[in-house]
Amino acid sequence: MLSVLKGFCGVAAILLAGVPTAQAASLRVAPTTVELIAPDSAATFTLRNEATRPLNVQIRVFRWTQEGGSEQLEPTSSVVASPPATKLKPSADYTIRVIRVDKSPVKTEESYRVVVDELPDPSRKKAGTVNLVVRYMIPVFFRNADAGGPEVSWQLKRSGGSLELVGRNKGGSRLRLSDLKLTQGAKTIASRKGLVGYVLGGATMEFPVGGGTRLGGGKVKLSANSAAGPISASVAVGN
Repeated sequence: MLSVLKGFCGVAAILLAGVPTAQAASLRVAPTTVELIAPDSAATFTLRNEATRPLNVQIRVFRWTQEGGSEQLEPTSSVVASPPATKLKPSADYTIRVIRVDKSPVKTEESYRVVVDELPDPSRKKAGTVNLVVRYMIPVFFRNADAGGPEVSWQLKRSGGSLELVGRNKGGSRLRLSDLKLTQGAKTIASRKGLVGYVLGGATMEFPVGGGTRLGGGKVKLSANSAAGPISASVAVGN
């Protein structure tokens, strides 16, 4: 099993070592999110090599779940990438396909991550430099057209000296959370711009939101954005 750090839901991660200088990453992938409604079972992605040299790329698919408030990626044979690896010519585009080969019906919503890795080129390694190696982790969802929407309840809990926002989704599909703001009366307890993460259908997810010293008495309100529009919800406060 390949575990993903709690709260990490970014589309792309740059993996590098701390060194004096670095060369710019050159791999691009589009689109950055895909939803397929059953019986649709295949999607295409475009890889773009913006460098002046060839790039070696590996493409893998993992089943994406959330357990115990954290994210998990597990190898799967239900969804495959074709081809699983390729060499991209300089300044060129390349199309890959991601296909759900499992013939069983999609009951509600299935979540996967397509992991696209630019592989390092040992021949280009120089003393005092490092090549930036890019990893894209692209969300792919296969959804039954009759699946219910997200039904998320929220709670704040203390973890050491920090606060974590807990989302429990009893619905049949995911909630995409962005531009989060937590307020208590006129006071802002925490805020996060951009993508915060997902709460998958039927799952519980925890998001770190900052120091617990700002939390006082009284009701907490959550304001955020989702794929379906703005969110406004009350947040329970735990111990």
